[in-house]
Formats: sequence, C-alpha cells, structure tokens
Amino acid sequence: MHAGEVSNLVAVQNLAARLVASRPGLSILITVPDDHAISATPPHLDKNILQMTVPGEHPANVNAFLDHWAPNAGIWVWGGLRPNLILAASERACPLVLIDADGSGFDKRHSRWLPDVTRQILSTFDCIFARSDIGKKQFEQMGISPDQLEQTSPLLAGGQVLPCIDSDLSDLAGTLGGRPTWFAAQVLAQEIPIVLSAHQMASRMSHRLLLLLQPANAAEVDSAVDLATERGLNVVRWAEGQFPDETTQVMLSDTQEDQGLFFRVAPVSFLGSTLFPGSISCDPMNVAALGSAVLYGPKVREYMHSYSRLAAAGAARIVNDADALGTAVTNLIAPDHAAAMAHAGWDVISRGAELADKVVDLIQDILDLEMARP
Repeated sequence: MHAGEVSNLVAVQNLAARLVASRPGLSILITVPDDHAISATPPHLDKNILQMTVPGEHPANVNAFLDHWAPNAGIWVWGGLRPNLILAASERACPLVLIDADGSGFDKRHSRWLPDVTRQILSTFDCIFARSDIGKKQFEQMGISPDQLEQTSPLLAGGQVLPCIDSDLSDLAGTLGGRPTWFAAQVLAQEIPIVLSAHQMASRMSHRLLLLLQPANAAEVDSAVDLATERGLNVVRWAEGQFPDETTQVMLSDTQEDQGLFFRVAPVSFLGSTLFPGSISCDPMNVAALGSAVLYGPKVREYMHSYSRLAAAGAARIVNDADALGTAVTNLIAPDHAAAMAHAGWDVISRGAELADKVVDLIQDILDLEMARP
C-alpha cells in the first residue's frame, strides 16, 4: 500500500489492519513519500504491517524494491503517482488498485507529464475508486473505462475494534452493575494529579463514581496508587485480580492491553498524553468504535484529523485542565448525554466504511486468484 497523502496515513493504517485481520498470514508493507512522514505519524500495532519510505524513481531503485518485496497486489492511495514504480509493478503482473482518487492535482501532473503518459499510468490499475463525482468525471474524460472506474466514499480513519477477554468483560460488567464509571487511558505522570482532582470534583455530584486509571508508563502505577491513597481514595489494582466493590473509588490498570475492556465498560473516556506535548495519545477512533464518549486535551498532533472529525460531530470534547475535565465527566456521566456522544461517534466511524468494505472484498478476490495460479 502506498500512502500518497501523508495527512491521511492513519486511515491507510486502519485499512491495512482490517486487511490483515481479514486474511490470516497476510503481511502488508505501507510506503510513504519521505522519512519525515514516518517519524511524524503514530506507530501501527500489528506486527504484520511494515512501514518504510517509498523507493526513488530511478529504475535501479524500483527494480531492487520490487525484487525484494515481490508484492502479490498493490493498493495506491491517491496522491504522488510515481510512473516508474507503477509501470514496473504492472509489467510484473502485479494487480494494482487505485483508491481514494480525486480530480485535484491533475493540472500539476500535466505540467510534468504528457497527458498520454498520465493516461497510460492510470490504465495500469485494474480498478479505480474515485472519492468524488468531480474526480470520477475527470477520469472518464481521460478515457478510463467505466468498467474500471467506480465512485465511493472517501478513505477515512475508522479505528479498530480493540480486543478483550469475554469472561473479563462479563465479570467486570456484572461487578459494576451499571455503576457510573469513566476511564482515563494512557495518562502521563504529570497528568495523573489532574485526573485524580477531576475525579474528586466529579465524585461530589456522583458519589458512586468509579475511575479506571491506566498510566501511560507501567512504572508509574505504584506512584499513582500512592498519590490516590494520599488523597483518601480507596484503590484496587486490576492486575492483581482485584475487582472493585462499592467502596472502591479508583481501579488501576498496568497495561494498555486492558484498553479494549475498559473502553467497553466506561461510557466516558479521557484520552491521556494529550494535555502535555511530546507523547502519542490513543487513536480516538478506536474509542468511538467501542461506544465511549471521548474527552481529550489540546496536544493531539498525530491524530488531529480524527479528533477534529469526532469533535465536529459532537462525539468528542476538548478539556484543558482538572476543572474542565471534572465538569465534563460530571455532565457526561448521565447516561443520555454519553449515549448521544457515542451515537455521534458511531456515525463518524461508519462514514468511511463503504470504501474500506469494497477494498477488503476486492483484495480478497485478487489474492485468491493470485494464490490459485500454478
């Protein structure tokens, strides 16, 4: 997969994760335009997804790349078409799909290439998915066959459904029994006092409120326990097999592997590593996909586009300090408020599903044919 527009790399990573999940044994290499694109984006989580800078356009670089990776199929996500790489892959009978294609950028390309060359490059793709009506018409004007061309929704980040152990979910949900609960995930050391202050503030209005707290660094769990205890809060640790009872006010988690469980049981989640710069927060789309309303701070460089989409839809709310966080938790812990945000989040998640579904089905068919070859 090539991510032509780095601003949409998270969506490309999400699609790659869906493809890997849909086909056991599949590995995906994502290429990006430059080294900066790799350093400036959040890491993916799946070991079967690799990421590197796209090779240069010199034929020697292109051939070395294709010799080494020998791809069974290629997905080019619109932007930065590279004629030598695309044509060389096509000559090796590698099926190619162009997705999220748009009409913008053609003029710039025409200034570099002859129109016939552009048409030749586009004709190498077995299928082209255009993300707009204007783009579809422009491809048609360039002579692309209607059988080769289809208009779909844009490629949008949609998050992943984080896993959890079913028995843990059943046991914890049964223990909570509808008790008001919120989750603070991936919280930096300097954010822990802010989260605890917000919890104490919200607890004045909701006396049974439970905080699920997961520090970003497992080494901070002991100090988080000490700090909460110093504030007079009753604490248990999930990693030690402890379940919260009616007197428990804070439950600590030691690992990010619990996020899938806690996002499911908490109708409201604060995504840490967002109040201070320098760290990578959770993917907010993963949270929305599990039905939790999203609260976050202003430092969200890596997932800015996703946070902005959720906030515009009313599925996420920004907070800047303990008072704002405590007020937001107090307001959203009401089931109807959290449910409204969760519904808005699900709408956002669903908008990009059409293209992702089509690509997954198409690539499955292509790989089935490739594997059937003698």
